[in-house]
Amino acid sequence: MAKPIPKIGSRKKGRIGSRKHPRKIPTGVFYLQASSNNTIVTVTDVRGRVICWSSAGSCGFKGTRRGTPFAAQTAAANAIRTVADQGMQRATVMLKGRGPGRDAALRVINKSSILVKFIKDATPKAHNGCRSPKKRRV
Repeated sequence: MAKPIPKIGSRKKGRIGSRKHPRKIPTGVFYLQASSNNTIVTVTDVRGRVICWSSAGSCGFKGTRRGTPFAAQTAAANAIRTVADQGMQRATVMLKGRGPGRDAALRVINKSSILVKFIKDATPKAHNGCRSPKKRRV
């Protein structure tokens, strides 16, 4: 019987690599999800593994102030600060939703030291919508 091949990087063997030195990630993807109540910024590498994330709620904004453009601006700046320390230079941006913080967060990403390759709008569009409820009979 052949020996089983050991999994490389399994969790049972402890940590993979050192956490003291930040990873070097040259390119990445920014996912901006802007709803009317909150703005969530997620940064991944090219393969789709999440590097960091930030939202208006995690930046300390509560209630209706989470949906404001300033809160989205703060969330995007928070995510950029984390990623810039890890050496990200180029990124693509995927926008989703039509909240008020969408343009403000995009403006912050464009003004940062990270070069934006392209911007894609991935907002879902209803093609015919849901079936309407039946008429009310009294």
